Amino acid sequence: MEDGQPALRAVRMGTLRVTMERDPGGVIRLASPDALPEPARSMPQRIAYWAERTPDAVMIADRGENGWRTASYADVARRIRPLAQALLDAGLSAERPLVILSGNRIEHALLGYAAMLAGIPHAPLSPAYSLVSKDFGKLRYILDLLNPGMVYAEDGAAFGPAIEAVVPADTAVVVSRNPLPGRPSQLLSDLETTAPTPALDAAAAAIGPDTIAKFLFTSGSTGSPKAVITTQRMLTTNQEMIRHALAFLADEPPILIDWMPWNHVAGGSHNLGIAVYNGGAFYIDDGQPTPQNIGRTIRNLSEVSPHVYFNVPKGYEMLIEPLRTNAALRESFFKNLKLLQYAGAGLSQYVWDGLDAAARDATGERIMMITGYGSTETAPFAFTTTWPVERAGMVGLPAPGLEIKLVPDGEKMELRLRGPNVTPGYWKDAEKTAQAFDAEGYYCIGDALKFADPDDVSKGFVFDGRVSEDFKLATGTWVNMAAVRGAALAAATPLARDLVLTGLDRNHIGALIFPDLEACRRLAGLPEGSAPAEIAGHPSVRAAFEDKLGALALKATGSSNHLARAILLALPPQMDKSEVTDKGSINQRAVMAARAAQVEDLYRDPPPPHVLVFPRKVN
Repeated sequence: MEDGQPALRAVRMGTLRVTMERDPGGVIRLASPDALPEPARSMPQRIAYWAERTPDAVMIADRGENGWRTASYADVARRIRPLAQALLDAGLSAERPLVILSGNRIEHALLGYAAMLAGIPHAPLSPAYSLVSKDFGKLRYILDLLNPGMVYAEDGAAFGPAIEAVVPADTAVVVSRNPLPGRPSQLLSDLETTAPTPALDAAAAAIGPDTIAKFLFTSGSTGSPKAVITTQRMLTTNQEMIRHALAFLADEPPILIDWMPWNHVAGGSHNLGIAVYNGGAFYIDDGQPTPQNIGRTIRNLSEVSPHVYFNVPKGYEMLIEPLRTNAALRESFFKNLKLLQYAGAGLSQYVWDGLDAAARDATGERIMMITGYGSTETAPFAFTTTWPVERAGMVGLPAPGLEIKLVPDGEKMELRLRGPNVTPGYWKDAEKTAQAFDAEGYYCIGDALKFADPDDVSKGFVFDGRVSEDFKLATGTWVNMAAVRGAALAAATPLARDLVLTGLDRNHIGALIFPDLEACRRLAGLPEGSAPAEIAGHPSVRAAFEDKLGALALKATGSSNHLARAILLALPPQMDKSEVTDKGSINQRAVMAARAAQVEDLYRDPPPPHVLVFPRKVN
């Protein structure tokens, strides 16, 4: 116990070290002196490894009508073989891959690993492209790019309209239930009866480190989605990097419970991969961090006690009140928990405090919280802390096996990476691939980092925003977009869901704010089902934002960090207008383009009544 604080629960973490060199031109190069163990040849090889050693251990589980459905390592190893043979029989290949439209389910995992066993890439796509989008634009673009040999959808009724609209008539369609009435389709259960042949063993033996495991699509926040080539080397090397940093994963098979979608690298490669690579159990959380679905997460966490838990800041935020008031949830969640990890955005102080208080109530201990950094192109694990995070924006140190280059770019240091977990490029897009790598083969991720302590590299690095997102005001003053945006979101928590900064070539910084409508509704005392415009325009909601962001404005030291005006948006970001990705990331440019009139309102004098104004203290 330190300073009267409960001790951290013991957890075995690895040690990250780096060597550093400075080039004469100001470029900084970093690498770890530690070597990684030889990774497995493929993820299916890892399944076979555990099927032999712990055949009856649960590998994956999802919610069925009567509780959890489970599949053991032996079950999975057995079931993926006939599926892999069926994919080979259908003539699938890298040029004719498998496309999966459905969300996280056991059948999704079986098909994905079956494709890997056969050496066939698969592409898990966001269900929102089929179920939420009205024009199916992104789905159409992706299918045109991939030219799939087979499309799988769990429910033919739910996904039927999208399939009828964009899947070519000669493309095989497979469903788990409700075959499409308007076109031929197969049942997944029929594929599972396929008899494996020597051709499958030959295909599995031919898998190498460069074999494409899957195509993962970036959000498309700056244009059409790009197909990131993900190889077996990327997946297995990345898991060895994770095991080096989170050393406790090798001590006992971990239990995970997770909602993050598998069409994103965090859910399908990082989180699911941790369970499979380490012989653990992966429970699919059918909830989400939304008011409508958080109840499912609470139910699931009350039944499954994880060893390590991953979530986005909003997910943790929505668990604070249930953890405070629900003793059964609190006891289950913290019972076996060794580590919490977050990524994607800053974590508000009240969320930190709430998690800490709940852990103390349940265990008398504190639970270590870490964070990290990476991207789809890095499989994704690249940086992490192996010590408790104590400041916003911390990303830690690079994993062994990675080479890091920090290149001066104005006042920032642009990050570039090279290593075995980095993608070879984008499928069928030589131009974007060439643009993504520098002359030395380093991937140009587009972000900037800075030293947490300029005198001690062992303290790690801090995220310093996107290199391309900073902008100048009309006065020529540079605005650090990440810093201003992060400060504004922290100040407006929990009422703001996200925001877009404006101000390029303008006289001051403005913001278009997407309020958290549920939090604002509760603040205003409005009934459930109230109209978004009524919520966003309620006097108590406006007053709360004026108080929170007004206090922030009084701390501003100049125009570069003074958020001067804002508008509360009643209409949530629209996917079909590319304002938001299916994982909730905001496309700044698209929002400003779609809401150009409201951007102009931020700069009218005098400001219209719906514009909130935050004066700055002038000395």
